[in-house]
Amino acid sequence: MATVTVSASARLHVGFQNLSLARERLYGGIGMALSEPRVTVVAEPAEGVHVTADGGSETRDSNPDPLVADYARQAVDLLEVPGARVELERRLPRHVGLGSGTQLALSVHAAVAGAHGLEPRVREYAPALGRGGRSGVGVATFEGGGFVVDAGHPTGRFTTEPPAEGDWTVPAVVARHALPEDWRFLVVIPEAEPGRSGDGEDASMRTVVERADPTIADEIAGIVTRRLLPAAAEGRHEAFGNALSAIGRKNGAWYTDAQGGVFRPPAGELVEALESCPVVTGIGQSSWGPAVYGVTDVNHAAEARAAATEALESRGLEGEVVCSAPANEGAKLEFEESGA
Repeated sequence: MATVTVSASARLHVGFQNLSLARERLYGGIGMALSEPRVTVVAEPAEGVHVTADGGSETRDSNPDPLVADYARQAVDLLEVPGARVELERRLPRHVGLGSGTQLALSVHAAVAGAHGLEPRVREYAPALGRGGRSGVGVATFEGGGFVVDAGHPTGRFTTEPPAEGDWTVPAVVARHALPEDWRFLVVIPEAEPGRSGDGEDASMRTVVERADPTIADEIAGIVTRRLLPAAAEGRHEAFGNALSAIGRKNGAWYTDAQGGVFRPPAGELVEALESCPVVTGIGQSSWGPAVYGVTDVNHAAEARAAATEALESRGLEGEVVCSAPANEGAKLEFEESGA
């Protein structure tokens, strides 16, 4: 028995390799882990589920973040343990394109498992937590960090209704590369309506998949194999960024009707502004946004941050700017043995 602290990083989601039912495999996520921002969860054994958030008072029925309690109860049930006391010490911005739901769910599960001396086995349990049904990037970055490409799902498994929770396996990782420590990912998070999630995201994705142009997937395949993967393996950040940008725009062509353009407002305005910054490449929208990202290096991080701040201010937008190193390791687990 132990007190366990789990710290997991945000992730950027560049897009999918294929959204057309006319091709053999569907989805196939592309993304990478960031060192910042992070989510941090602490758990220790208990009888029943007790949740504390952000250093606040303990609560069982009036938790200020009900998702934490929900994930804690799921973990206790799945692991067949008596209970846990769980504290959310640090949270990721929710529904902005940084993978907050998956990272929180897996962090709570891993913390509860570790508190009871069990292996988290997050890939195995992710479907029961409702994670990994389309993209496997969030699970893969939690496990091992880095830049990842996943295998997607067999197209024949697609249904017009979302599958029951747990009725899938998380897509396998087909490529993973550690990215150079001197790379920096510029992330701009404007204050805007949150990105899609839950039932709304499911409905939008079904519509997109049923209408998707298969030729876009064929074009993306060439970019991934001939440009993106070689650039990642060789550590060429400008080439890597240019490939990311091309993939992001081609994904946006699939989503134009669903989100009102290649990029959803106001992400499109920020993408346009940052494209004129000479030290930033690979500018795109992460997941459903509104977060926008770009690639630079440590020597140009201050200039990139200033350009992002100016992009927000010149368009009358409030928001946050982060310049993060890549995370080449998965979630961090720290154990403190209890006195019991």
